[in-house]
Amino acid sequence: MAKQKTHKGMAKRFKKTASGKLKRGHAKTSHLAANKTQKQKRKLRKSGLVAKGDQKRIESAIATMKK
Repeated sequence: MAKQKTHKGMAKRFKKTASGKLKRGHAKTSHLAANKTQKQKRKLRKSGLVAKGDQKRIESAIATMKK
């Protein structure tokens, strides 16, 4: 059976933290910023963590990715 390969699109979007959680960027930041409040844009700048329900699925797709 072939080895499982890292999904390169996901590997570019997620980073592993020291404790093993996955960091992600926020959506809705690429355009139409004039329609968003300053508070919205400020909160979107910070990174977030992947939800617990999605963690297992994403980890299997990027299983061979280093920290």
